Amino acid sequence: MLWLLRHTEAAEGDPDEDRPLTDRGTQDAEAAGRALARLGVNIDACLTSPKKRALQTAQLVCEPLGVAVSIEPALSGEPFDARELTAGLGDVLLVGHDPSFSLTVNQLTGAQARLRKGGLAGIDNGELVVLLRPEEMEAIATADMPVT
Repeated sequence: MLWLLRHTEAAEGDPDEDRPLTDRGTQDAEAAGRALARLGVNIDACLTSPKKRALQTAQLVCEPLGVAVSIEPALSGEPFDARELTAGLGDVLLVGHDPSFSLTVNQLTGAQARLRKGGLAGIDNGELVVLLRPEEMEAIATADMPVT
């Protein structure tokens, strides 16, 4: 399974690669991690863009999953080959930027989906099986009922 998570909301400023998450971005990333953990999602590896906002998102999401985060320069925002990048890694979470993530979803599945900041796509064998917005992950993370 391949998971693509666009970084959450970041502050404006220069240089671009040093923009940190806003408070909202931090909350959305923490909720995404709790939602994935609550759903029992298994992640074997997490690769992230080296840009600060993506790295912070990855670290916050992976903390409740117990997954180490590795920096991957190919995820800095330019198009990349997801199959080549993730070969042999098992279930992988990629954290990065648009438009490259939305293009990757299209290339792998044929789906026309645009990932919002904090949006998550799950792809299994060329099929888009999950597409969640930050508010949906927040709802999963905070729901009182058990997930089955």
